[in-house]
Amino acid sequence: MKKILIFYASYGGGHLTAAKSIENYLKQNYSNTSIELIDCMKYINKPIEKITTAAYREMAKKLPWAWGKIYSDSQKGPLAHITTRSNKIMAIKLLRLLREKQPDLIISTHPFGSQMCSYLKRKEKIHAKIATIMTDFAPHDQWLIGKEYTDYYFVAHNKMKDYLKLQNIEDNKIFATGIPISSRFLEDFDTNSILKSFGLDPNKQTILFFAGGEFGLGKNQTINIFECIINNFKNIQMVAIAGKNEKMKKQFEYIVNLCGRENSIKVLPFTDKVPELMHISDLVITKPGGLTVTESLASNLPILVINPIPGQEEENAEFLEENRIAIWLKKKDDVEQVLNNLLNNKEKLLEMKENTKKLANKYAARDICKILMDNI
Repeated sequence: MKKILIFYASYGGGHLTAAKSIENYLKQNYSNTSIELIDCMKYINKPIEKITTAAYREMAKKLPWAWGKIYSDSQKGPLAHITTRSNKIMAIKLLRLLREKQPDLIISTHPFGSQMCSYLKRKEKIHAKIATIMTDFAPHDQWLIGKEYTDYYFVAHNKMKDYLKLQNIEDNKIFATGIPISSRFLEDFDTNSILKSFGLDPNKQTILFFAGGEFGLGKNQTINIFECIINNFKNIQMVAIAGKNEKMKKQFEYIVNLCGRENSIKVLPFTDKVPELMHISDLVITKPGGLTVTESLASNLPILVINPIPGQEEENAEFLEENRIAIWLKKKDDVEQVLNNLLNNKEKLLEMKENTKKLANKYAARDICKILMDNI
């Protein structure tokens, strides 16, 4: 029986979702395996994990420019070396777990897990195969620390593969599989029944609007876009998801009631119906986190990017624009003009939709698991 550990860290939801997707596929399709999903940072030190994840959330929410600076500086320079040294120290505690579990394969969806395991492998403390799944659409060198001792890299697209090759990583280690997502995006959905369940009109365009969840980034910009759609696009219906942001939800509901658009604008808190909602939508408005972008691509949805966190999300936005899948609505832009040029241009939306097919891979989890299991 092969023993597999899957490491993630709670800095954004995409790392966990990718890890769960791999875990579920392995459990469903490879019976002769023992699989454990572990938050590597929480295992090493719960207080540190709690402080650092809270700091990430607060900085991303209140000081996004500062997070962008940290992101940039951690690519190279003193901060990169500090991160590397701290991960070496934390790796010593992780070694206890690895000696206890004796895994044949370690899969990591966060760079910290990859760094710690590659350090231990370099010191010949462990001998397991190491696989890294990169969960964004732009590379960051933190993922590549210890690259000589990482056996597999799974990336979102071929341009990232080319970048890794330029960093002297062997071609046979790199696989442009896409980012793994929930198997629910593989289901066959009935469009009419979903529209009916949400009280939506099958003859109208549908926008899916993610308001930023608990971060509520760019609150004024978000509300401005929301009001602009309600006031200027009477023939469009929208589902707005406020997530954990109760203040945003109440603000949305107030605007909807004030404008009398209850029949065509639905405001939801957190929902587990994202695959269904993406299936019925013609456009998604969202900040460009790796997970949401991957799910949108799998659903062949054009994207209007708003409020990216400086760093990886801005790089994601640039990549999507370059590939003509998204429009990045920036603070200086005229919201009504951008929306008008997009929503009233069916040819543009169709082109963006077609372009998603070049990058979408609903079967990334299957492809990653097959590559790994064939090789161990």
